[in-house]
Amino acid sequence: MKTRAITGAIFVAVMVASTLFGPYLYSIFFTLLSAWCLYEFYGIVSSEERAPNKVLGIILAVTGFAVGSMVAMNLLETKFLWLVTPLVGLTYIISLFQKRSFPFNDIAYTFLGICYVTFPFFLFAKLGFINGVYNHYIPLGFLILLWTNDTGAYLAGRSFGKHKLFERISPKKTWEGFFGGFILAIVVAVNLEKYFGSLPLWQWIIVAMIISIVGTLGDLVESMLKRSLHVKDSGSILPGHGGFLDRFDGLLLAAPIVYVFLILIS
Repeated sequence: MKTRAITGAIFVAVMVASTLFGPYLYSIFFTLLSAWCLYEFYGIVSSEERAPNKVLGIILAVTGFAVGSMVAMNLLETKFLWLVTPLVGLTYIISLFQKRSFPFNDIAYTFLGICYVTFPFFLFAKLGFINGVYNHYIPLGFLILLWTNDTGAYLAGRSFGKHKLFERISPKKTWEGFFGGFILAIVVAVNLEKYFGSLPLWQWIIVAMIISIVGTLGDLVESMLKRSLHVKDSGSILPGHGGFLDRFDGLLLAAPIVYVFLILIS
């Protein structure tokens, strides 16, 4: 428990610092973090039948993320996003020469990793530029709500949990834990509007609701992935916590929904 707490504190400090020190460090940090999460994804899905092209997939993901970030910071024009197109084609062409029994399994999982991991991280990073200029309060608020929901769910589940939420996929999750996380996230959202501003109160509350509901589903989806592959954790880089992918499973589904919501109402 002590190791878990120390790891968690360091992890949170690094994440907060990454948002506070400007758009360049923010973009670089989340580009690298998403690349590592993609590496973990490729690691847990790889088998005799599935061999995603890890190197090309990560190069494609990092290139797309980096170019997209530079477009968001007005360092490049939108047309430069087409730089990733040759890498997409190369993914198919390389499979011609690998002599694998199920080449389209490899291709499919290469792109699935980018869709499942990299694209949501990219949309999360875009939250920092939602109004055209970098504003660290929105992505930082997102992370705080994500952690708040997880903490509230954990504490409420341990204290009051009786009714299973989705026992087939995650036996430890309970409805009491879900509502504990949901309520605490709403409370924190009210305070974010007070201290962070950037969004009206009603928008912070809806963002909190999305993160709580969709983030919980994202957690269940990653649990479903690991259970289907007979894997306990996505990695071991975080002592007591598993891999980075395990820590951001809620973000993978919640970030795209939050981004679309804020774009639609802006």
